[in-house]
Amino acid sequence: MSEKSRLDEIKEELEKLDINPTIFARKEIRELPEILSKDEKIVYLIEGRNKTTKHHIILVATDRRLIFVDKEFMYGLKVEDFSYDKVSSIQYEKEFMLASIDIHISENVLEIDGVGKYYAELFCEKVRNFMARPKETFQPKSEPTVLDQLEQLGRLKESGVLTEEEFAEQKQKLLEKLK
Repeated sequence: MSEKSRLDEIKEELEKLDINPTIFARKEIRELPEILSKDEKIVYLIEGRNKTTKHHIILVATDRRLIFVDKEFMYGLKVEDFSYDKVSSIQYEKEFMLASIDIHISENVLEIDGVGKYYAELFCEKVRNFMARPKETFQPKSEPTVLDQLEQLGRLKESGVLTEEEFAEQKQKLLEKLK
């Protein structure tokens, strides 16, 4: 899939989520095809200002991780991402027209301000839903054991996908791994 069509996919995804980024987020959104995995889905996206650097950023919650994207003209692209099991807390504080969000990750606090009040609340809610998931959902799946692979071979032989010869050959290879 080309980068252009992936960007179009991302824009459609944002539209379906009823997320309408401002013109100020355009640079960061253009970088998302290179940042997101092919099958990674955006859960929510907000834009704001990094309190430390004063740069305009986007904060993306996906089905896998939390991503900060800062694309500034002078120094290039800065991307930080964190798995949800590393986030210890997320909170927002409403001000007159806008809100700020504090995200506690390990020993750091990332502070974003200039976020719309409604969007800050919704974003925090979405992230908390992922934080509440069991830790195992963020762990990479383990490789199948030799026993699992042998069982799979048996099923393939029984269903006629493998001949007796192919089954014996593959079984022998697996058993040699045990030695």
